[in-house]
Parts: sequence; structure tokens; C-alpha cells
Amino acid sequence: MTIGEQWKQVEADYYMQVVRRMPMVLERAQGTYVYDTEGKGYLDFTAGWAVLNVGHSHPEVTAAIQEQAGMILQMSNLFYTIPQLKLAKILVDNSCMDRVFFCNSGAEANEGVCKLARKYGKLHLNGAHEIITADNSFHGRTMAMMAATGQAHYQDNWRPLMPGFVNVPYNDVDAIKEATTDQTCAVLLEPVQGEGGVNVPDPDYFTQVRAWCDEKRLLLISDEVQTGMGRLGTLFGYEQFGFEPDALTMAKGLGAGAPLGAFLCKQEYAVLEPGDHGSTFGGNALTTAAGAAGAKVVVDENWSAKGAEAGAYLKARLEELQAKHDVVTDVRGMGMLLALELADNRAGAVIAETVANGLLLNAVRPNTLRFMPPLTTSRAEIDEAIGILDAALNKVPAP
Repeated sequence: MTIGEQWKQVEADYYMQVVRRMPMVLERAQGTYVYDTEGKGYLDFTAGWAVLNVGHSHPEVTAAIQEQAGMILQMSNLFYTIPQLKLAKILVDNSCMDRVFFCNSGAEANEGVCKLARKYGKLHLNGAHEIITADNSFHGRTMAMMAATGQAHYQDNWRPLMPGFVNVPYNDVDAIKEATTDQTCAVLLEPVQGEGGVNVPDPDYFTQVRAWCDEKRLLLISDEVQTGMGRLGTLFGYEQFGFEPDALTMAKGLGAGAPLGAFLCKQEYAVLEPGDHGSTFGGNALTTAAGAAGAKVVVDENWSAKGAEAGAYLKARLEELQAKHDVVTDVRGMGMLLALELADNRAGAVIAETVANGLLLNAVRPNTLRFMPPLTTSRAEIDEAIGILDAALNKVPAP
């Protein structure tokens, strides 16, 4: 048995089987590359699921973690700790938000912001509590966030769903208007839908939703779990569409590899009071130290703009593949969040081939490949990835 096979046997014996894993066991990583126990390298165009925006093992993030590990790992939020306050300042100073609460994941961030919205509705909208979300959205896997997520395959095994969420078509302002009642307190949307297939709305969609929310005094919440920290070409996705949300949620790239989430809001919507919300590990000193280091790198080195340039180059190379391969029917996305759609359901087979040849991708749909590499990915690495994908498209037959 190889070392990798030994670890896979441990997984088979002990781990709850909720994941269909790739065949290799990963051991270390640097920049855009990860390496398995046999020493083979892979270009990582998943970036830990849109998490490692500044790449694997960034030296400043690593140094911050090492330093913080020797100081304080964890304290109750009854006490001030410096790393979370450093990160809070970076986020507020570089957004249209005024207040932040830290948690551990995107699902928790969305849960927290929905509590905020419901309390706002209780105080200012005669007890309104319903939140409108979009079909093909993804807001998390908790019981409440499955109801918020507008995808039946995440919901069907757990019906009846928790009440309080109304799913409507994405990119359809009239659907939001028709769904709005005197019980509506908020609208929760992703600037670009990641898990839904990398769906980009019309340029004026969010300005129209913003106007409707203003008219009806509804909170407009931007789910930036996947689009935040520079992934779309600006620090926050809402900046791409010319509107300001009243609140937003973050995770993934926020922790630069450490598990960290947050929700933020403008001052007028900061209705939570002591005792309303909390988290033992929310704002953990180690994770916020990593997050502050990663955020500082993104802001100070302008990786949002650099990532936009890399993303434009990647998109152009993918469009070359579309022109070359009849099976490729669409290329879409923004920044370093892109998708390549196929005419049939061979995405899984294509990825099996790319993995075998050193490129990690995600089949976000049976007919769709998703690309979410680090913002720091070089043109040479993009060219290498395109070569591997080109060969896979040539080799994999229709199902």
C-alpha cells in the first residue's frame, strides 16, 4: 500500500461518506499548485472552493498564523482581541458598510444576516419576516439556508422546509415585485450565482432591485460568500453592478484558507443588541489573524484589479476553446469566477481526465465546468491549464 492508499483506507473506515473524493491524497501546496503524497503536482483552479484568493501558503498569511499561534488562539468575545479588530477595520474602511460580526462559515453568515433582517422587520416593518431569494441560488446547508437556497436537489430530502423564504427566478425584477407582500422584510441575492452555474445578471438588474427595496423599505442583502475579496475584479461583487447593499455576507476568501465568515451592515440596519447573537469561535484570534493578513495583501497589492486582468485572459483562452470545440456552447462569468458550458453531460468525465493530467476543476453542473483559481494565477499557469483542458475535450467522448 502506498501512503496515499493507507490514508484512503482510513477515510473508508472512519469518515462519514458524504463526499465523492478525487483519487489523490493531497499533502502540501504553494501558490497555484497542490501536491499529493506521491509528489505529483496539480494546478488548482478550485482554490479550495474560491477560498485561496491569494494562493496556497501565502507567506504573509503563513507568518500571521505562526505568530498568532504563539500568542492567543481563542478567547470569548466578552474580551477584546486584536486580530478581529484589525480585520473589521479593513473590511469597513474598504466597503460601504459600517458594522461587522464574525462567524465561522458562509452558512452562518447568511443565518446571522437573516436574523438581522427579521429583527429589522419586527422593529420597522410591522413584524414582516419573509426573505425573497432566487432560484439557482446557494446560501448554505443549514436547515434555514436550505430553504433560502433556490435549488430543489438541496431541499427535497429535508422537506418540509423551514418557513420564511420565498424563491423566485434570478435576474427577474418583476418576480421580486410580485413576490413582495406586507410580510417581506428583505431580498437576499448573490451578485453572480456561483453554485448555480456562474450566472451573471443583466447590468441593470441590481439597480432595479435596489430601487424596489428602497420603495418598499426592504433590506437588500448581497451574498458575497463566493464573490467577495476580489474574485469578480473588485473587492466586493456589488461594486461591479453599481449599487450599494444594506448588508452583505462573506466567507471563503475572507479567511485566506482559515475557516471564517462575517456579515456586515450599514449603521441604520445594525439592530442587533447584546444577547441577540453570538458565536463561541466567531472572531477567533487565529482565523481573523489569517483573514487580516490575507485582506491586507488583497487591498495593498491590488489583487482585485490584477485578478480581473488574469480573469479576462482566462476567459479569452476559454473562448478560444469554444471556437475550437463544438461541444463547448458557452463561456461566462466575471473576474476569476468563470464557467464553460458543454452541449452534453460530460463535465465529470472531462474533469477526471484533467485531474489525471494535473489540473483540478469543478463540475458545478453535469454540463458545466467552473473555474475559480487564485487571483494570483499567472498567464503561464493559465496557458498550462488550457492545454490540459484542450486535450481532455479532444479525448472525452459524448456520454
